[in-house]
Amino acid sequence: MAVNHTLSTPLTALQVMQDAPVIPVIVLNDVAHAVPMARALLAGGVRMLEVTLRTPQALACIEAIARDVPEAVVGAGTIRTRADAQAAANAGARFAVSPGYTSAVGQACRDVGLALLPGVATGSEIMMAQEDGFTELKFFPAMQAGGPAMLKAWSGPFFDVKFCPTGGVTLQNAPDFLALPNVICVGGSWIVPAEAFAAGDWARVTQLAKDTQRLRK
Repeated sequence: MAVNHTLSTPLTALQVMQDAPVIPVIVLNDVAHAVPMARALLAGGVRMLEVTLRTPQALACIEAIARDVPEAVVGAGTIRTRADAQAAANAGARFAVSPGYTSAVGQACRDVGLALLPGVATGSEIMMAQEDGFTELKFFPAMQAGGPAMLKAWSGPFFDVKFCPTGGVTLQNAPDFLALPNVICVGGSWIVPAEAFAAGDWARVTQLAKDTQRLRK
């Protein structure tokens, strides 16, 4: 049964970004991993969970987390179409993250009540997102698209935009991003390694999540 996320207080993208230094970028191939993974991240102080729509099991995983781990705030990543946004909302997601930006995706997320972090990699994409009212954006793929130097350059013309760099971000280079005034948090997959899921090593996931807390600004 789908979870009705509209019963919860609507989130803003800024609230999603401000909750912790790192939003985990999660790829789940087994629904059985969803709930213990979410609980392990919560134990490490990470509450905003981006489950990417990259696997056939992703929506079922979002539904399981929304149902069984209500203390977590589950979102859907890799939102590319209106259908993706609707399916994510039906499964219980409360926020959305997209790899790029189109007005159609932006409106779709508004229509179903999902806070959206739109993906951008160029100045033109930032301007398109701003035209539609989005000022909290995901910089993706962060390292490949210019890293901290690009964000520093953007801080002039886009002084009113805040970013969540994602893509190639690690525990080692995250401080370089978080030191920038226009960066609120980063997105990273290093705290949810596939090998830990396969081994059921949830203590490792909790420790990796705890390690990110020292990155707080």
